[in-house]
Amino acid sequence: MQKEKSAIVCGAGGFIGHHLVVKLKGEGYRTIGIDLKQPEFVPTAADEFIIGDLRDFHLVKDVFAKKSDEVYQLAADMGGAAYLFTGEHDADVMRNSAQINLNVAEVIKNLPTKIFFSSSACIYPRYNQQDPQNPKCSEVSAYPADPDSEYGWEKLFSERLYLSYLRNYGLDVRIARFHNVFGPEGTWRGGREKSPAAICRKVAEAKDGGEIEVWGNGKQTRSYLYISECVEGVRRLMKSDFSGPVNIGSEEMVSIDELANMVIEISGKRLIIKHVPGPIGVMGRNSDNGLVRGKLNWEPKQELRIGLEQTYKWIRKQVEQISIDDRKQRVSVTEVEPNYLHAHTS
Repeated sequence: MQKEKSAIVCGAGGFIGHHLVVKLKGEGYRTIGIDLKQPEFVPTAADEFIIGDLRDFHLVKDVFAKKSDEVYQLAADMGGAAYLFTGEHDADVMRNSAQINLNVAEVIKNLPTKIFFSSSACIYPRYNQQDPQNPKCSEVSAYPADPDSEYGWEKLFSERLYLSYLRNYGLDVRIARFHNVFGPEGTWRGGREKSPAAICRKVAEAKDGGEIEVWGNGKQTRSYLYISECVEGVRRLMKSDFSGPVNIGSEEMVSIDELANMVIEISGKRLIIKHVPGPIGVMGRNSDNGLVRGKLNWEPKQELRIGLEQTYKWIRKQVEQISIDDRKQRVSVTEVEPNYLHAHTS
């Protein structure tokens, strides 16, 4: 009888971590998730979920004392442009994420476990990403280093951390650089959401004939990777003998205006795009999939529009549900405290 495989997913309460747990369970793995919180929108699929802080070295030791065949390290202090590019959270982002990775690498170095580390396209130099139509993001272009954010610098540091543990301790590591992963059940409001979710929310909230705001001139370019493609790429990398780093992303590059117009078209609304000042990051970024094709004989294939249709549908339902809940709450408050409301609204 074949032994059941097991996996620990660090950051299992997050968007990618949750979907990865679902993928692993579908492949027959026993999974242990750990995070500061459970998944926000749906129950976890993990067999065991530990609420805990991976910045705590002793907790990390306790978690990894639970024997596992594979570890997936996706835990990080992160978010979208509004969180990462203002500079307001730089110290937290670097300290929190670096501490997690220092703890995990040190604890796991002598364990017979394969580990995956999720890096980011944010490690690529800003000087190669100034031309919106011709960004350079091949894996070999990472140096000389000049990431566009402290988030990118920490990811680059942690790549080197895990690769040094590979050289010095034989750590069996796999590293992928994610490019703008999106899809249902991800953060869609509050400042940590990424551009596809933010635009889907703005369009869902807008009245037909109105407008939505887009930061910058709308000409900055990106590629976006649907969540199912992301977790498939992770699993293929883990099954390979290639340590990486390797891009896991789409090569279907669009401008932010094109992205917004695509969502508007999906919604069926007539909306105008209004450009406003805001954090935008580099002017161009697109996955270069030459290495992943060569090493894994695979690359993402799904068209952006298909993923956006699913994501917009899900976010629209979230917006509608909040609107319903708000109306119910207003009715409830009015019934319970009519005099209070009257006194303060006259």
